[in-house]
Amino acid sequence: MDKQELVVRALHTIQGHGLDVYAFFIRGGDIMKIADISRVERDERDLLKGFQRPEIQQHVKEIVEYLDQGNVLFPNSLILAMSPGVRFTASRGTRPSGDEGVGQTGTLTIPVFEAGSRVAWIVDGQQRSLALSRSTNQAFPVPVVAFVSDSLEVQREQFVLVNKAKPLPRRLIDELLPETRNILLPRDLRKRKVPSELCNWLNRNNKSPFYNLIKRPSDKKEDSTAVITDTSVVEMIRQSLSNPLGALAPYKPTDTEPGDIDAMCTILVTYWAVVRDVFPDAWGKDPRQSRLMHSAGILAMGVLMDRIYARLSGANESYASVRREVEKVAPYCRWTSGVWESIGLRWNDIESTSQDKKRLQDALVRAYTSEARK
Repeated sequence: MDKQELVVRALHTIQGHGLDVYAFFIRGGDIMKIADISRVERDERDLLKGFQRPEIQQHVKEIVEYLDQGNVLFPNSLILAMSPGVRFTASRGTRPSGDEGVGQTGTLTIPVFEAGSRVAWIVDGQQRSLALSRSTNQAFPVPVVAFVSDSLEVQREQFVLVNKAKPLPRRLIDELLPETRNILLPRDLRKRKVPSELCNWLNRNNKSPFYNLIKRPSDKKEDSTAVITDTSVVEMIRQSLSNPLGALAPYKPTDTEPGDIDAMCTILVTYWAVVRDVFPDAWGKDPRQSRLMHSAGILAMGVLMDRIYARLSGANESYASVRREVEKVAPYCRWTSGVWESIGLRWNDIESTSQDKKRLQDALVRAYTSEARK
């Protein structure tokens, strides 16, 4: 490598709990020399690593074509997370008259290491960084804002907050949310965090009927057994939490109480273990072979869960008593073959439309209500 460090003029300030923040310019071709892209994936211990989505090749190509025109305007700053391995030396001399004192000028020295061991990670601007590294205009000056923290939790938190208003895949945000600090998240993201935490737990705990069955963005295994899209499980949980009469609602967190995660896990494991056992031929199959594993089926059975637990005692309810309730709708269900008589649809005609989801939910609720009255 032709140089072991980059030296740039920078402005320094402090934010948060004593975190150093720098603003500076760097040649576009040097970005990928100091920063790695941390892709979202899970390691051999099933721990979540990274946070970035895959490269969007067409988007990168379009940026490269724009940059290669030569005299272009590209003022959008990249956001980097840097390890404490960077070094800042403040400029000497007196401050100018009238200086607000919110920033300090100086020199930032950034070590240059091999890929995978670099001193910085890209938090915002992945596609732009890749384009800059591939452009013929390598000397193009690019604005950068960098904060110093080697905490992956802080980096993920900033990634989610920065990308919240952008077209970032909802599934990626939902998988990252459980790995962030709740107190600093906006209210709407805090509401999404608990359902995603529960979805993670259901997928990764071997006591769960959903163990290894839920598809998450970090799932890269070719031999994966996952068949259920995480959005349907997250939405099923979210609806139960938001419904005042939902099975999980009594245990949800509030502004003053953390909520009872254990109780919610108990209800979810008990109920869905019953569903698995009552419909063994439909459980764990591809949604094309079983509509129980389809988003419409998961959401419909989630609505039924709320109706059943409205009649029962909650987290302390036994497997046997929940099974008795679920078995009441079993004769009406057509998950893998046949026709749902009450709605006139073949089992595989049910799709992910709001209309079909509502029809299926209504069919199960009507069947349960009818049987419960007997």
